[in-house]
Amino acid sequence: MKIACLGWGSLVWNPQDLPVRIPWFNDGPLLPIEFARLSQGERITLVLVADMPCVRSLWALMSITDLDQAKKELARRERTDIANIGSWPPNSNARHEFDKVIGEWAIQKNLEAVIWTALSPRFNSNEKRIPSVEEIISFLKGLPYEKRKYAEEYIRKAPLQINTDYRRKIEVEFNWTPLANY
Repeated sequence: MKIACLGWGSLVWNPQDLPVRIPWFNDGPLLPIEFARLSQGERITLVLVADMPCVRSLWALMSITDLDQAKKELARRERTDIANIGSWPPNSNARHEFDKVIGEWAIQKNLEAVIWTALSPRFNSNEKRIPSVEEIISFLKGLPYEKRKYAEEYIRKAPLQINTDYRRKIEVEFNWTPLANY
């Protein structure tokens, strides 16, 4: 089975031992991606957020051909439950909001399956809460130096094409120029 993995954040520049074939391609589906999740290490990370402007995601082929195994590998890499891994074609009990657009893209690419990290926005321990860019900037300003450097790395290494509204405002506020080569 020909399986693609979608990416837009650290998965692209640091896949660790996720069984993907490099390089990442820059013609993934257009998806509403934004810096809207307070994650481990007090980083603000990229997630899918309905009603945000769409940007072009990236994708890589998996080097394994079993969909269930591919989902387990992505869940392990992302340190999350399999329930937080989206897939197309969707199984009957795990549909995701973005299945249709991802499926249409996958068909055009002659892919048999696609997986992605389907974590929700989160801020101040409130799952599914979408923070404003002002809240993100205020949060980043309040971080101690070492934690802010860690948060900065994630934002600056995000692939260049993940050029979101929040990213542009964060870059201006902190003078954080992109470091990514994707």
